[in-house]
Amino acid sequence: MASVALQLHTIAFNAKRCRLRHPGRKLDMCTAEATASLLQVEENFSACLARIDALILKPLLQAEPSDQKGKENFKLLLLLNDRFQALWNLTEENYRILKQKCSTSESFCIQDIYIVWKGDLFLSLYIQYFVTFANYVVVHGFEHATKSKSEAWKHHKTVLKQFLTDFTSETSMSLALYTVLHKPIRDHIEQYILLLTKLKEVLKEGTEKDVVTTAIKEYVKLESFISQVLDEACFTKSLWKSLGYKFTDMLCVPERRLLEDSKNLPISASTNRSDRILLFDDVLVLIQGNSFQSFDLKLVWLDENCREKSAPGMYVLRIITPEETFFLSAKDPQMKAVWQWKLNQAVRQALNGKRDFPLWGKTGEGTEPPSCRFFTYVFRLEGKFKSASYEGEWRWGKPHGKGTLKWRDGRNHVGDFKEGLEHGFGICLVPRRSEDRYDCYKCHWYEGKMRGYGICEYGNDMVYKGYFKDNVRQGFGILENLSAEHPFKYTGQWENDKKNGYGVWEDKDRGERYIGTWLDDHKHGQGIVVTQSGVCYQRTFHADKMVGSGILLLEDDSVYEGNFTEDLTFVGKGKLSFANGFILEGTFTNKSGQGLQTHGILNTSNEQLDDRITKAQLGLEEFPVEKRWKGIYDQFLEFIHSGCKEETEESFTGFHIQTSKELRKSQEYLFCQRGTEDVSWKIEDILEELVQHQGLESLQSYLEKALKSSLHPLGKLLKALMIAFQATYSGIGANRHLLTMAQEEVKYYAKKIWEFYQGLLHLALEQKGQLPAKCVDGDTSDQKACSVVLPLILPCFYPELFMLYMLYHEREDDLYCQGIVDLSLFPDIKLLEFLDVQNSVTRGANLASCTHKILHQLEQGDKNHQD
Repeated sequence: MASVALQLHTIAFNAKRCRLRHPGRKLDMCTAEATASLLQVEENFSACLARIDALILKPLLQAEPSDQKGKENFKLLLLLNDRFQALWNLTEENYRILKQKCSTSESFCIQDIYIVWKGDLFLSLYIQYFVTFANYVVVHGFEHATKSKSEAWKHHKTVLKQFLTDFTSETSMSLALYTVLHKPIRDHIEQYILLLTKLKEVLKEGTEKDVVTTAIKEYVKLESFISQVLDEACFTKSLWKSLGYKFTDMLCVPERRLLEDSKNLPISASTNRSDRILLFDDVLVLIQGNSFQSFDLKLVWLDENCREKSAPGMYVLRIITPEETFFLSAKDPQMKAVWQWKLNQAVRQALNGKRDFPLWGKTGEGTEPPSCRFFTYVFRLEGKFKSASYEGEWRWGKPHGKGTLKWRDGRNHVGDFKEGLEHGFGICLVPRRSEDRYDCYKCHWYEGKMRGYGICEYGNDMVYKGYFKDNVRQGFGILENLSAEHPFKYTGQWENDKKNGYGVWEDKDRGERYIGTWLDDHKHGQGIVVTQSGVCYQRTFHADKMVGSGILLLEDDSVYEGNFTEDLTFVGKGKLSFANGFILEGTFTNKSGQGLQTHGILNTSNEQLDDRITKAQLGLEEFPVEKRWKGIYDQFLEFIHSGCKEETEESFTGFHIQTSKELRKSQEYLFCQRGTEDVSWKIEDILEELVQHQGLESLQSYLEKALKSSLHPLGKLLKALMIAFQATYSGIGANRHLLTMAQEEVKYYAKKIWEFYQGLLHLALEQKGQLPAKCVDGDTSDQKACSVVLPLILPCFYPELFMLYMLYHEREDDLYCQGIVDLSLFPDIKLLEFLDVQNSVTRGANLASCTHKILHQLEQGDKNHQD
């Protein structure tokens, strides 16, 4: 409270003082008389303070107690003495200045009146003194002091009693001390007000009179403040005297003040949970029998408009705290109104960290405390947050906004909260019990659970990038093991925290890639395995084990259809088709030390290379293109169905982000322009532009920019599809038997991107109250996708497609190159004969015809090669 004057009243005085920097104006004789009267008042008051110091404070300070309680009170007495000395020194200084002016100057100005010109200093010292004095009163300081067993105190009592009779008729020594140490000072403030009032009466209208008027108002406020401070101190002191030692020892703090007591102003708590309700300036206390509950006012919210049904004739207030909600009921609406006003005032002042000046400000002026606050709290009751410390923003008793949760077991959560639960982007650290490492989740949360895109860096060197739902991996995601022991990478669908559905597994140790379906973390169903050596096969899997027959495509273009082991050894019945057209069909065995043996028939009748065998394409029927990467499409579709809310955009479409650092940065700048791009792709801008770019040329230009942007939803979708495509067909996956599978996948990408564009456009038109335009050119959605989108996205897949095309035509390329080499070895005449050039023409015609024939043959050869 001592800071009130320093902060509130310096402004009032300085504002007026700055307008009086001109030379002092002469005052009339009445003003000089008022100044002389002030000089006399200060002289008398200084003499009074000297007697109090000599006969009361110094003897009390000599009687230092030995018990713990007495020592604590003695510290307060020392502080009170410091405040007293400061007041005394200020009074002496004012007296000296006035006396000097009276003896050396015949004229006076406002600057000479110290209690006006330095009014802020006077106010602050008086406030500090009375706040400290009240603290000493609350802890029964005077009662303990007068019971001192000090010899010096005993000898001094007689002299002190005689001195006290001049001030008060109180027979109690403690009450007499209480009176002497505050009444003369309060009387002195009244004299200030009287003198300043007389001075105001003789001043003419103007700036000087305004300054004096302001000073009078501040001293009147000081009077009111002192009265309220002493009333609260006595009220609080009486409470500590009436309560048992148990409550007093735990609740009594010198600075704490009782503001209201349900014994004085009846009110009761819900469900008979308390016998007595005490409102202090920092806590609300409910006493029930021999126990009590206290609630920090900084985390108390008062809802006076609650719709809770109450008993007839009862008026209810709802009290909201971080872990409990209860009701206060009054029988009288006026009682409810008083409690409501005092609670609001107390909470607001507690949040401000200071009391009002005066203590209870003007009615209706800023009475309601803010609903949003910043505070630290440790949860005690059973629940998700038990023993956790939360530091951050609150709203109506619940974490709401930015905050940090810390549990005793080492867990931490930093991020966004909504209505008491994690909601929005957050970073969660979870310690691993068996090792000194953490799992770090950086993802989106929804109503207390992970939901949406996120990146988890596990303590065992694994990293997951993908979607979550209800705290488990769900939807599309990538799990990669970065350790040197068994590096792998899985890209595909997840369900209930396990690999389920279509996915690609790359085993970097074995140098092979599995493309197929999964069930509960196991290869299950149809699958294609591609090896680093170029061998690939297609089999049916059951719980990671191969079952039934399959097709094995070897490096030399041989194809085996039948059963084979994991190390690619033929077993049982099968058919082996060689690259030269021979076919071996029979039963294969592989005995130790005897190599591969077979009993069957070798068919050598067909010596032609069969493209259907050497260029066999896998996965077309087993993995329909519409069932691949469904997890990616589902997220973007859900984003559109949700109305494309900007706060959920990263949650649904965040897969363009590849590192946890990028993820956090993208969240920090989610609502502002990011990166160095010229275009700001905010959702509302996107929907607006979609409507404006419906013409073909305009649409193509718009889509080109959108698909190149990492901030546009369509660009994010393309980025996610590129990741899935590269995981399947780059590196080990570059195998000629997967070309058609890759081709149809890219075409389907174009179709889905067009569908999502249509979904965004329909949403934009709906928000404008418009209907989608009907297609006038007759093109279907697939045709539009191929003509508009496919040319725009195809360059993104060139590296993988180009490699697949090269491998697919590798044999033709080799034959073509060998043919060119062979032709280069022919003599000119033989070459002409090979080209069937006629010799019956003239030399000139022969040369022209020969040249034309060669070019025609080469062009035809190039054309055939390209085909």
